[in-house]
Amino acid sequence: MSNLVLAIDDDKLVHHIVEQSLLHSCKVIHAYSGEEGLKMAAQQRPDIILLDIEMPGPSGFEVCERLKANPQLCDIPVMFLSSKSAISERMRGYNAGGADYIVKPFDSDEMLARIKVLDEYRRQSLKLKQDVQKAQITAEIAMSDSGDMGRIMRYVGQSYHAHDLNTLSEYFFEFFVPLQLQVAVAFWYHDSEVFYSQEGAIQPLEQELLEKHRNGDRFVDFGRRTIINYPKVSLLIKNMPTDDAGLYGRYKDLLPHILEATNAKIKDMEVSEVALTKVEQIGLAFEELSDQLGEVASAYNDKLAQFSAYVSSDQANGKQAEAKQLFEHFSLINDDFSIIRYKLGEITEVRHELIQSLNQMAKPWGEEDVPAQTDIELF
Repeated sequence: MSNLVLAIDDDKLVHHIVEQSLLHSCKVIHAYSGEEGLKMAAQQRPDIILLDIEMPGPSGFEVCERLKANPQLCDIPVMFLSSKSAISERMRGYNAGGADYIVKPFDSDEMLARIKVLDEYRRQSLKLKQDVQKAQITAEIAMSDSGDMGRIMRYVGQSYHAHDLNTLSEYFFEFFVPLQLQVAVAFWYHDSEVFYSQEGAIQPLEQELLEKHRNGDRFVDFGRRTIINYPKVSLLIKNMPTDDAGLYGRYKDLLPHILEATNAKIKDMEVSEVALTKVEQIGLAFEELSDQLGEVASAYNDKLAQFSAYVSSDQANGKQAEAKQLFEHFSLINDDFSIIRYKLGEITEVRHELIQSLNQMAKPWGEEDVPAQTDIELF
């Protein structure tokens, strides 16, 4: 990683720490006020900006808003540097356009790690920018109110054929393209959390906000952002039209339907995964039992052959009737062993067929099998 990093801070000590932290990985340029930082950003076009919040003149929040309002600078990731750790400050930073937020004093290793995350986010965003532009063209096809239910029904049909989170997220994001909504999503899968963004990589601050509000209200509005929470999925809308009461109300009525469907699908995926695991465990237990019975039966057959030879020998003179009766008893037991092994073999075959069926169900459908949201005719 060799990036150009612009540090904007009125504290010379912070500049020194940033310089030392990124000495071997980035080139750092320095600005000591918000106005100077804006000029240097326009001149140098840095890859990443580190921005202090409390400075003479325009605050870091104001500087970030001006950066994001400039079409030529708006794609540069901004990391806020602040001595305040409250969630309200982080939300304010995110509303201003920040991608990450680090609290002073910070560790050099932490700074470098966060720079690497922002660099990866920036690279993926640039790579996907062309696709986003194509999606915006598609979004010009307006969806009327009567078409909302059609799109929801199409998504439910698509999600039925999604059996992994990557495929589900692709169908999920397709739904939002005609709505011209920019979104990120968190799937709370089993005991883990999986994040996706239309931009390819989710910003660290977006991830943090989704995590912190997971157990909050169903709707969490802050600025032009809205988080909608369900037990297995949380949606972050980055450009909620809060200034348009009609459109805002329409989305608040519409979006819970797709989230309810997604929530139910994730629960179904969890149950299916557990069921498949249990089937495999039971099958392995039966196979192990069958092998053990096979070893017992083999040893039993050897002893039965020896006993048969004894019954026919002179050593059993005068006891043939009793020996023969005992031999027949052991033969019946041996037949029972054979039947048990046969039934276990049948169970093992059925288990293999069941696993194949479950795995076949879990295979994602190809794009040619499931129409995209943009291919359907709305009613």
